[in-house]
Amino acid sequence: MNSSVIQNLFIDGPAGKLEVILGEPRSIPKGLAIIAHPHPLHGGTMDNKVIHTLFTTLLELEFVVAKFNFRGVGKSEGVYDHGRGETEDAITIAQMLRHQFNDHTADLPLLLAGFSFGGAIQLHAAKRLNPEYLILIAPSVVNLDAPSVPETAQYALIIQGDRDDIVLPDRLLAWATPQSQPITFIPGAEHFFHGKLAILKQVILNAFKNRI
Repeated sequence: MNSSVIQNLFIDGPAGKLEVILGEPRSIPKGLAIIAHPHPLHGGTMDNKVIHTLFTTLLELEFVVAKFNFRGVGKSEGVYDHGRGETEDAITIAQMLRHQFNDHTADLPLLLAGFSFGGAIQLHAAKRLNPEYLILIAPSVVNLDAPSVPETAQYALIIQGDRDDIVLPDRLLAWATPQSQPITFIPGAEHFFHGKLAILKQVILNAFKNRI
């Protein structure tokens, strides 16, 4: 983290100001990453430990990284909108990053990351943003009727705990099977990956260190 620049900011979202924490590597960035947090009505915020792990890991991989609070969470304006407005929030953040950091010679690859509710939101956002990469951690695909991983994505990393009693492994497998989408299971991990965050980080680092 010492080799990164971290700033707090607000950007104009579809329902008012959105609270954002932006991290920039001091090196030339290898991509842009947007991280979406768990369910706003169940205590989900961008301060969640899994979200923090994603943020620091993607910075270590030299991405420009933005995590943010959905509408109505923390200092973000607006009210919960059952996933529809939250998808628009994520798209707005991605468009902001693309506008700010892409130049006229080359576009940086886009990575959409999310945990639980946020993972399903990023699948909806991906239909319009066409990201190169996805990291979905225990995505709640059933509750939010999430679409498949877009065919335009070069790589999608889906991580699941085998003891998750919130996003049930069987339901995630049922979603993944028709598209032959691989899932990486962490044995002994429950939904919030208590005691498994170091393993979660290592799985992400191993998956991406030779891809970007």
